[in-house]
Amino acid sequence: MSEVITGPGQSAYESGRLAFNLAADQRPDYLAMPRNERDVVSAVQFAVERGLRIAPRRTGHSATTYRTLKDTVLLRTDYLKQVAIDRSEKTARVQAGARWADVVPAASELGLAALHGASASVGIVGYTLSGGLSWYARKYGLAANHVRAAEIVTADGKLRRVDALEEPELFWALRGGGGGLGVVMALEFELLELAEVYAGALFFPWERSSEVFHEWKLWVSSIPDEATSVVRVLRFPPLSQIPEAFRGKSFAVIEAVLLGSEASATQLLQPLRLLAPAIDTFASVAPVGISDLHMDPQEPVPLAADHQLLRDIPDEAIDQLVRLIGSSSGSPLLSFEIRHLGGALSRQDVAHGALDFVHGAYLTFGVGLASTPDVARTVHEHLDVIRGALDAYDTGYALPGFTLRPADPALFYDPDTVTRLQDLRGNVDPSGLFVADGARSG
Repeated sequence: MSEVITGPGQSAYESGRLAFNLAADQRPDYLAMPRNERDVVSAVQFAVERGLRIAPRRTGHSATTYRTLKDTVLLRTDYLKQVAIDRSEKTARVQAGARWADVVPAASELGLAALHGASASVGIVGYTLSGGLSWYARKYGLAANHVRAAEIVTADGKLRRVDALEEPELFWALRGGGGGLGVVMALEFELLELAEVYAGALFFPWERSSEVFHEWKLWVSSIPDEATSVVRVLRFPPLSQIPEAFRGKSFAVIEAVLLGSEASATQLLQPLRLLAPAIDTFASVAPVGISDLHMDPQEPVPLAADHQLLRDIPDEAIDQLVRLIGSSSGSPLLSFEIRHLGGALSRQDVAHGALDFVHGAYLTFGVGLASTPDVARTVHEHLDVIRGALDAYDTGYALPGFTLRPADPALFYDPDTVTRLQDLRGNVDPSGLFVADGARSG
């Protein structure tokens, strides 16, 4: 072994095997921490010579989807984090280990915005391979479909640059088709010309959840694609690092990012402000100002979660949902949200990748602490009850990036896309060297 590859009992292995989601107790045979392309190729050769598989990963937010890491080299890309932004072309090139925190502030200083998600701590490559649902999604669609090129080390140990002209089939698969094709070393993607957005959150007492959820649903029924929003129940733990105004308290919250002029955004938001929120944080901000809008944890934490894609969520479904997550429900969840989809997310395009569009008008996502297996089981049981309550409106599909349990790829793609991805994997990685996480493996 070498400094790049370590095994159980070595300090680098014991720290490196830990995922952001601490509920994933990962114990691979070996850990690889490459610093350059040569190290990645060496790790591939190391695995091939020993009959092992390779599981590439950056942060491990969705590490609980791995079914097993037995006979596997866990390849962490933490050291590969170079970022280059081209202001004139409005593009960014990022290495495999870059997180959104490495791109969003730098782009924002240049009057540009990235199609990032709810947390700045998330790795860009994993997020994008899974589709990428951003705060600008209703206007611009999935982040995966704004990728211009990818660099990937495949099972033969070769570094390939793929785009719409060079190896278009592999380029198609990488845009939303997930892992299992190689080690993605870098991505090049488009940025938005955007100097300012109107964004923030409205906080209401938890006891007003029913009213807030119903009014939000009415509001989103007529808003333009320039508005992307979430309604949620949010319970802050009593931790000292949380501001006193929120510490240990629970709220019904509406979060939104509105594109366009401040005047038009203010007018659009007015029906929600008429509800008289206890706290209103909306303001015009540079794109970097929405990095932590969703208030996701920035440090590793054990989590259990689930999501659904819904065709609709009518009033009676909201009533039933609030009974399960509201102030008198006894819910063990820290957060339960409904995201408004539609707009550009619903539009197919032949130029898109494997994840062409999103099946559904709404996405629900519930999450709770999983400090012990018993606590995790309680959270999952509650999430299963919620799933059953909303089952009549379920589309039958799911999104890879929101999946924290092993899942069949048929949940994410239509049958033709599943077959096309499997055929490509058979050609690019015939021996099955690379492990996709459980949300995308077949």
